[in-house]
Amino acid sequence: MTRDETDFRIRPGKPRDRSQRAPSVRRPARGFLADVHRAIRQAGGDPNRLAGKRKTSGRFNARGRGAKVAAALKGRNPWSRGLDGSRTRARRVTVKARIVKLNPQRGAARGRSFVSAKAVDAHLRYLERDGVTQDGEKGQVYSADQDTADGRDFLDRGRDDRHQFRFIVSAEDAIDLSDLRETTRDLMAQMEADLQTRLDWIAVDHYNTGHPHTHVLVRGVTDNGKILNIAGDYIAHGIRERASEIVTLELGRQTELEVTDQLRREVEADRFTRLDRMLIAVQEAANEFADLRPDHDTLETMKRNRALLIARARRLEKMGLATEVRSGEWHISDRAEGTLRALGEREDIIKSMHRALEGNDLDETRGTSQLAVHRDKLRERITGRVLARNLAGDGNGDRVQLIIDGTDGRVHQIELRTERCDGIGRGMIVAAAPPPTEPRAADRNILTATGSDGTYHPSRHIEIAREEKISPDPERFVAAHVRRLEALRRAGIVERWSEDRWKVPPDLPERGLAHDRKRHGPGARLEMLSPMGLDKQVSHDGATWLDKELMRKGSPDLREAGFGLEMKRAMERRKQVLVQRGDAQDLGQGRIRAPRDLVQRLEAREIERVGRAMAAERGREWTPIKPGTRFGGDLVGSTQLPSGRFAMIDNGLGFSLVPWNDVLERRMGQQIAGIGLPGGGVDWAFGRKRGLGL
Repeated sequence: MTRDETDFRIRPGKPRDRSQRAPSVRRPARGFLADVHRAIRQAGGDPNRLAGKRKTSGRFNARGRGAKVAAALKGRNPWSRGLDGSRTRARRVTVKARIVKLNPQRGAARGRSFVSAKAVDAHLRYLERDGVTQDGEKGQVYSADQDTADGRDFLDRGRDDRHQFRFIVSAEDAIDLSDLRETTRDLMAQMEADLQTRLDWIAVDHYNTGHPHTHVLVRGVTDNGKILNIAGDYIAHGIRERASEIVTLELGRQTELEVTDQLRREVEADRFTRLDRMLIAVQEAANEFADLRPDHDTLETMKRNRALLIARARRLEKMGLATEVRSGEWHISDRAEGTLRALGEREDIIKSMHRALEGNDLDETRGTSQLAVHRDKLRERITGRVLARNLAGDGNGDRVQLIIDGTDGRVHQIELRTERCDGIGRGMIVAAAPPPTEPRAADRNILTATGSDGTYHPSRHIEIAREEKISPDPERFVAAHVRRLEALRRAGIVERWSEDRWKVPPDLPERGLAHDRKRHGPGARLEMLSPMGLDKQVSHDGATWLDKELMRKGSPDLREAGFGLEMKRAMERRKQVLVQRGDAQDLGQGRIRAPRDLVQRLEAREIERVGRAMAAERGREWTPIKPGTRFGGDLVGSTQLPSGRFAMIDNGLGFSLVPWNDVLERRMGQQIAGIGLPGGGVDWAFGRKRGLGL
């Protein structure tokens, strides 16, 4: 085969910056495309407008309402000069917006997340929670013409809407407004004029932060029942500009001296500020450095605030987020904005934790060193008392923030999805657990007691536990393992051939761990240990969380500080109450002797008392569930007792209380059946239908 020596192919590599510079000048790395854009700007062109085509915003402005209004408002200069030459600025207002998808429509993209009705209801409850008004009272919902509106009725009207709009409107000087409610109504009236439709909305004013603000919920429908699409530019710019007009009309324009004073307070702030935004804008415009030299040609605003910008740049330099390349020339790190925003969010969380401590009169007994911020990255199990429950972040989403006073002496902050902490309130005792990383000990025990043929016999396991003295109560010990097998059977991991014969796979621990991780899901999972505080548990006539901790093998790991110390003292008082009631024997020196089944006895006593009262109210006969007894009936509800949650079963004649299972949530009002197990468990007969063989 002949070869043409003149035949060659060019393989262009990555363009490199080969310009000659002094070694002492540290210039940030810049790509070839950035150099092209800089050359276009120096020639007076716009690199974002190439080949005569302007880059679209991607905000669906063509079909959204308010696009023309937003185009007129976008980029409007807030500064103006008076007849005397003085410069003034319009009042600043921050607007945060979120569009919440409620119901998928025909042709909707698969995989798109939609917010459940339960989460929407929970969001309104958080907006109406206690302590958000000026007097520390419960938040009040209002509308365009009602000072006391029905928020539930508003949500019911929008159950079938495709989406809902959520806005948080916060004026920089909202504390000076005479009536925040009327200001909100003026804004919504202006929005109706801009969008050319009546809006169905409610709002709640909050004063529980440093800046008073308003949460506004707007239905995603027009006044004629059609879907309301708002142009993205109007949401991003128009609402803010309209709110600024209304606030400025009442408070007047700000003088340049007032604006400078506000900027001066931002120099040392550990958050993303307007000064940072100005520095980054100057750097991006030059595509090189933020040039703050006095002789540099720049905007009038930059010249007037040059001293503040230099002071802020030096503050960023101390934080490792800026570098002075030459005298007066600064390079702002690419990670500056993200880092500063993260610091600001952390500062907001710390403030909310301090407010929670103050609200529970604990601010003098809990120090800053005891605060632990986890966000949604919990890596350890936390047990403690809920001090506060708020919406996480800016309050526009569907994540919940819990402040927990832990038994380890620390105060923890965690974030969870709304549905994971439904029913959890202030003062309750809870446990937050991260996703499991190790197989359960019960799964390992079952596999150890399983024969070489893969068959597990509970009776044989009891004999092993008795011979090796694994537990003082072998029957109850094995019963707990049987309940675990029942859960794995419903997941299709094990098979039950008879009451004393189970088929177990050789990789049970691994498959059990995978099952637990799937059920747990991502993030932390919350378990309510007791709906009552420690003081009520001490005197309660029934099983409590304190009793379970007293009877647990090995003393709990409690610190001699914070909630751990409170729990220790409560356990000592609970011992005295048990002795006085004859449920335990005093051995002196703070020690008691109690029967092994103390918790079961106390629980049975309370179930009997509460169950009989509920049965009498319904005109039914009290029917307790015993081990081995089959039962059935309608699931009419549930009740929360200090010892746990119980399902209410009504079969038309008798009334029973049985331990709750999460799968029952979807079967409310339906007929269910099961068999009582030793130890108080239930073998539910879900999915079993009557056939010809019965």
